[in-house]
Amino acid sequence: MASTVAHGLVLIVAAASMLTVAMANRGWSYGFNYTFFPPIPKHGSHNNNLNPPNNITVGGSDNWHFGFNYSVWAFQNSPFYVNDTLVFKYDPPSAKVFPHSVYLLPNLWSYLACDLSKAKMIANSTQGGGEGFKFVLKKWQPHYFACGERGGLHCRDGNMKFMVMPLLRRWNY
Repeated sequence: MASTVAHGLVLIVAAASMLTVAMANRGWSYGFNYTFFPPIPKHGSHNNNLNPPNNITVGGSDNWHFGFNYSVWAFQNSPFYVNDTLVFKYDPPSAKVFPHSVYLLPNLWSYLACDLSKAKMIANSTQGGGEGFKFVLKKWQPHYFACGERGGLHCRDGNMKFMVMPLLRRWNY
């Protein structure tokens, strides 16, 4: 029951986040206003030199660890933009430290259920040390991240999951 409520809450927060970001852009209302629709940037180029891409440490100073609510962190630190870099920092496994990893999940349903069966490991348990593992948000699409350790336990019970939908460009008003 609690798991169902938590998944419902995550879905509501995700929908509210996307609606908030969409309504925050000037010139947008209940439908598309093509006058202000941004052009799609060329692959590999950044379209605003005044606001270059950011390096964002996942979890801020708390880094990537069990028991931190990354969905709330992502909501509070949005918006994210295409070409921003997410930095996952975590200690390598030891007798005192549980191992962590980073998986990219294929869709919303896998994210909500912490189903790692079709997920892709993008960082193993040793890649988060030092400067951390870096992941560039290269595409304008939702990205679903989770820790895959302990068969998804860290994702399900440790809140080690979050989603981002990077925007195409930063707006200067």
